[in-house]
Amino acid sequence: MDTPTAGSKTNTAPTRANATATAATPVGGLLRIWRERRRLSQLELAGAADISARHVSFLETGRSVPSRAMLLRLAERLDVPLRERNALLLSAGYAPMYSERRLDDPALRQARAAVDLVIAGHSPYPALAVDRHWTMVSANAPVNLLLAGVDPRLLQPPVNVLRLSLHPDGLGPRVENYTQWRTHVLMRLRQQIAATADPILTELLAELEAYPLISKSDGSAPGGAKRDGAKSDGDAKPTDDTDYGGVVVPFRLRTDFGVLSFFSTTTVFGTPLDVTLSELAIESFFPADPQTTEILNRIAREGVGQQGLRGP
Repeated sequence: MDTPTAGSKTNTAPTRANATATAATPVGGLLRIWRERRRLSQLELAGAADISARHVSFLETGRSVPSRAMLLRLAERLDVPLRERNALLLSAGYAPMYSERRLDDPALRQARAAVDLVIAGHSPYPALAVDRHWTMVSANAPVNLLLAGVDPRLLQPPVNVLRLSLHPDGLGPRVENYTQWRTHVLMRLRQQIAATADPILTELLAELEAYPLISKSDGSAPGGAKRDGAKSDGDAKPTDDTDYGGVVVPFRLRTDFGVLSFFSTTTVFGTPLDVTLSELAIESFFPADPQTTEILNRIAREGVGQQGLRGP
């Protein structure tokens, strides 16, 4: 697995955008924003935090100043991301609690090894790790099998996975169930924005929504050629309403080897105390049909595409 270029300095400060927002908004205002984002009343938050609604009101209006412990308790009940918990602490005049290290920092060596182990062990099926903005951190060799015909500019680090999947010069024209997949990607991104209020994700959503809709492809492989052994149009005619039991949204991609169909799972660290780890996710793709299983296993036996992608 390739290791992204990164420094080893520990950083506990918020981003510039967060620092600006923190300076401009009192801690009570930030608490109110997060409470409203979670659609909780003051009474509901008070019950969850085992304090009075009057106390919550005083904190939000600035009539009371929260202690460090109280602020962390409220942030936990509101499921505030670790990065934003640091911003809350700074706004109240406290030091940040959660470090933010680069992935090649010695303190994260074991965590990074675990990520690499999971990704490598998922072969012959594709798997990749992404950060909070869907920037690819690393990927295993089978991911390369999906990328034939992609504009090389989209593969230059930093690679944004969502942009790559929907862009007209990326995978978009070869996604058989493009409308269904696009709807799924945008919905997932909106949910992430609702949870984190990340302005960069908001910009990414606007970009993805502006892409022109892509009609279903014509059945040819990238470049118009059909690879030996690939299924013909008569063998596989996927549609946007292909039934997978209503359980998962498939990702159906036309490749040099035929139409490959996947469903995905997301793996995150269970109890992170570092901002970087809390925002790291592993996307693992599993075959959604026997044809995809057979093709990927055959490719693995033949040793095709054994070079992994490089992260930022």
